[in-house]
Amino acid sequence: MLKKIALAIVGLIVLILIFAATRPDSFQVERRITIQAPPDKVFALVNDFHHWTEWSPWEKLDPGMKRTHEGAAQGVGAVYSWNGNDQVGAGRMEIIKADAPSQVDIQLDFLRPFEAHDITVFQLRPQGQGTEFVWTMKGPMPFVSKLMSVFVSMDKMIGKDFEAGLANLKAVAEK
Repeated sequence: MLKKIALAIVGLIVLILIFAATRPDSFQVERRITIQAPPDKVFALVNDFHHWTEWSPWEKLDPGMKRTHEGAAQGVGAVYSWNGNDQVGAGRMEIIKADAPSQVDIQLDFLRPFEAHDITVFQLRPQGQGTEFVWTMKGPMPFVSKLMSVFVSMDKMIGKDFEAGLANLKAVAEK
């Protein structure tokens, strides 16, 4: 009886591993919002890491988080690094493309709790007197991430944070 239970458990683990291997090799999470402010005003809030403390959903999770700014003051070459508690981890962002006032691309490197190297894209499109703002994050899914995605989707894991960040950005931009 014990042997059958052990074989069933091993079989289940093998099936989960096989299923994880069939998962996509990349992920993409996207959220959007309409902000009643012109694109150039919204662009300034995302193109300068010094403004991120005003709207980023992760900034308030660790009041003692260490932040450093390097490189350009804003735009291409601006670098923001952080090192905080388990909720925010540690990482680095660098603006790799800035087309005012329509797009900002960021190389996002997580170091802790899990290493990951992703791209974040902010797109801004004029919409009447306001701005349609689209926040997209995409990256590779190595096997460990594929295995995790069997139990928790990236969209569910960070989508709510994007929604909170968009609401914060909207509030700051519309002041």
